[in-house]
Amino acid sequence: MQKSSTCSFMYGELTDKKTIEKVRQTFDNYESNCFEVLLYKKNRTPVWFYMQIAPIRNEHEKVVLFLCTFKDITLFKQPIEDDSTKGWTKFARLTRALTNSRSVLQQLTPMNKTEVVHKHSRLAEVLQLGSDILPQYKQEAPKTPPHIILHYCAFKTTWDWVILILTFYTAIMVPYNVSFKTKQNNIAWLVLDSVVDVIFLVDIVLNFHTTFVGPGGEVISDPKLIRMNYLKTWFVIDLLSCLPYDIINAFENVDEGISSLFSSLKVVRLLRLGRVARKLDHYLEYGAAVLVLLVCVFGLVAHWLACIWYSIGDYEVIDEVTNTIQMDSWLYQLALSIGTPYRYNTSAGIWEGGPSKDSLYVSSLYFTMTSLTTIGFGNIAPTTDVEKMFSVAMMMVGSLLYATIFGNVTTIFQQMYANTNRYHEMLNNVRDFLKLYQVPKGLSERVMDYIVSTWSMSKGIDTEKVLSICPKDMRADICVHLNRKVFNEHPAFRLASDGCLRALAVEFQTIHCAPGDLIYHAGESVDALCFVVSGSLEVIQDDEVVAILGKGDVFGDIFWKETTLAHACANVRALTYCDLHIIKREALLKVLDFYTAFANSFSRNLTLTCNLRKRGWFSMAKAL
Repeated sequence: MQKSSTCSFMYGELTDKKTIEKVRQTFDNYESNCFEVLLYKKNRTPVWFYMQIAPIRNEHEKVVLFLCTFKDITLFKQPIEDDSTKGWTKFARLTRALTNSRSVLQQLTPMNKTEVVHKHSRLAEVLQLGSDILPQYKQEAPKTPPHIILHYCAFKTTWDWVILILTFYTAIMVPYNVSFKTKQNNIAWLVLDSVVDVIFLVDIVLNFHTTFVGPGGEVISDPKLIRMNYLKTWFVIDLLSCLPYDIINAFENVDEGISSLFSSLKVVRLLRLGRVARKLDHYLEYGAAVLVLLVCVFGLVAHWLACIWYSIGDYEVIDEVTNTIQMDSWLYQLALSIGTPYRYNTSAGIWEGGPSKDSLYVSSLYFTMTSLTTIGFGNIAPTTDVEKMFSVAMMMVGSLLYATIFGNVTTIFQQMYANTNRYHEMLNNVRDFLKLYQVPKGLSERVMDYIVSTWSMSKGIDTEKVLSICPKDMRADICVHLNRKVFNEHPAFRLASDGCLRALAVEFQTIHCAPGDLIYHAGESVDALCFVVSGSLEVIQDDEVVAILGKGDVFGDIFWKETTLAHACANVRALTYCDLHIIKREALLKVLDFYTAFANSFSRNLTLTCNLRKRGWFSMAKAL
């Protein structure tokens, strides 16, 4: 088995020299590649192999191993003449090989050199609109056919956001164009919406080639199942939303009512928002995102109602039967108030004048906004029966919408500032405690300083509570990460196995110290081993500073060599804000008793900067 991965011992006279050189270069350059190579068995029988080479990298991105995979593809290559087939035609040899190895042929999956490798993008995880996404931890991407797109890949995520933006564009522009008839003879709008229609049509094609998550949580990549699922769910709605209604409206002989109906049918694109609405649980934890979403929904509803409000006024302002102006219409009143009254052109036989389209939309939106927020000033008011009925319905919708959206603003802000409120509540309780028990001023200041500094470092997060939620294996992994600085900086842990490090990590505790805090008092028991991760401390004996401890130093007692608890021979006090990782005596001895090989290495390689058991013993490098 101790042979080269290049398989040079299997080369023969028919092995391609160029392929041999490519294999060698792949190993030398630490690359991934695949080859079809002819090798020879011990009995000199030639065999075709599909060879795949993949470098394995460690956490430092260094190649530590090569993974070589070989698949026998002799059946798919030109059959090689042997003693048993001499004199046979090439077709006869191929037929025998295929008939005798049918089972192998069915099991062998042909490989494609240009196979697409989908990477699980972090961007896709953050921006993914749907909840149908694989877990964010390490997971191998499923193998899919070349024409199938993974629903959580970066391209599909970006495409979904483009479709979402165009959906909102449709939600805003379609009601506006239908009500204000802005597309009449406007080529720019026609071209723009035609482009949007084409993009939605491309989206339908992509959806027929995009994976989805099945009921069991598995990624479905079978093309037939994908098509059936899409046809049963969103295909009809997507098809109706991308039909070229604007092109139909462009014809002069199309009836205006039919034209408006075709344009209104584009509103079915808003049903696409259902996909987003049912999958917004990813963003509900972000208060700011929910607040922005609610405000956008409120503005969108107000926009729709403004378009309807204008349509009612535009329909009633001129009586088509008598060809007279309706003076009680809100449009007529608005035209008089802004100085642009309606007038009848006798030569053309039509009514002219009136406010501009922009002014009409702004006034309509102003009215709906004031009505929805129950503020209405009365300067724009319903006068006709239809306007009053619409206003009543709008007020009913507005009351519900206002209560739903703005009633949640207080809750959202409370959630956003929950930690801040908890912080101030804790400070008030501590102040009341210090006043009630008349704690001396110096000690009170130290207590307040410690609480403030600890909160600024931990952000009020209870580490133990978070770890208690996680399962045992995951909790050990998190603890190893939290104590990585200790394990990486001290040579005593270099020979520890993964199991040993995990056992040690769960026993470590992290403490934050403010300037002036005493970690050890002279005479008290030394029951923990302390590793300094950041900050500076001083060791005081007989009112004299005998050592300064900093990052990378260790102080405590050599429990593994002693049978009794030691009494601290000095005070250890923090000079600055410090982070200490400590492990209790009982926990350390329990791990050392179980991992005996590590215990010997730990005892040899760990050097205490300051041994609090022995008076006057400290590292000369740290002495003043």
